[in-house]
Amino acid sequence: MSLLRAATARQKQALLSTLPRRNASTHHEEHHHEEHHHEDTTVYPQETFANKVWLGWALAGLTASAFYKFAPSPEDDSYVKRLIDHYRIPKEAWEKINIKHLTLEAQGAQEMLIVADARRPPVHRFRFPQRFEQHSAHLHPVGGSPDLADLAVKDR
Repeated sequence: MSLLRAATARQKQALLSTLPRRNASTHHEEHHHEEHHHEDTTVYPQETFANKVWLGWALAGLTASAFYKFAPSPEDDSYVKRLIDHYRIPKEAWEKINIKHLTLEAQGAQEMLIVADARRPPVHRFRFPQRFEQHSAHLHPVGGSPDLADLAVKDR
């Protein structure tokens, strides 16, 4: 490397190091005050085993153990079982009610099918009803034509 090149390289480095240093912000002012931020002023209750939740659970446990100890055995008839038996409808009555309900539902379904399949009676409408009057009643042999005396012709 030539001396000229080495001298110019050193000058560039010297120029770069002598430039004033610029901070990230041009308006940077350092304000370091001893500011105290908002403190948490919430007052929490003291956590002990004497609060209402623990007292409730303790009473529930004591009640459950007392019920277990003094409850009648499964073989005995308790007053709840006797009360249910007193107001319970017998099995035969439920069978009668269910059979009656079944027959009424079947009858209703049958009536619904009858109504759903119902149709008006067919009416034969002729395109030219005046043709009934166009023939002579005297030119037909006996029994050859139907009696049209009571025929009522309907127009649309």
